[in-house]
This record gives sequence, structure tokens and C-alpha cells, in this order.
Amino acid sequence: QVQLVESGGGLVQPGGSLRLSCAASGSTLRLRFMGWYRQGPGNKRELVAIATNDGQTHCAESVWGRCTISRDNAKSSVYLEINNLKPEDSSDYYCYAEDFEGAESWAQGTKVTVSS
Repeated sequence: QVQLVESGGGLVQPGGSLRLSCAASGSTLRLRFMGWYRQGPGNKRELVAIATNDGQTHCAESVWGRCTISRDNAKSSVYLEINNLKPEDSSDYYCYAEDFEGAESWAQGTKVTVSS
């Protein structure tokens, strides 16, 4: 069992930056993927960014060039930064983890609102 706790989010002005943190606890030694998804009202949950246990990272096209994902395996944590925020980045953001057996864990979600 893996538990994920997020921090960050809230109200951010357009053009500003967002930093989210997620810490895993429990059976964290075999987490292959850690990352972030988001889901806006009426929309499907979509991948934002993901990091593998061996340091590979990927940001989705919707945030390409504005996104940085980093992972600290020693702390079982993953971090997301998005710069130059746009109103369409407003969403509920969910931290995600998957182990080598394919078992998934999700955090409760944190709301991000981009508005002036």
C-alpha cells in the first residue's frame, strides 16, 4: 500500500508559476512511476507529467516548454512546476504512483485556479 500526500495549489495569476509537491509513504521502494494528472470540470483525467525511478521524465504537450517534473527517490517525493500559467491550466491536480507490478495509487487531488 502506498499513500500519497500533495501540497501546493490554490489561486495563481495568469503568467505566474505553480509548484506542487507529493510525498509517498508505505511501500515506496518499488515505485516505477510518479507523476501528475489533472482533471477539469467535464473533462477526462489527463497526464501532465511523469517521472520514472531511473530519472526519465516526460511532460505532456499541453504544458510542453512550461513544465518541470523532478523526483527525489530518497524522499519518495515528486515535484511539479508549471510556468507561464494559463486559465486553461485551472484544474484539479492529482499525484499518481505506480509500482513495477502495475498497482496504482492516487492522491486526493489539489485544486489549482489560474485567474486574475
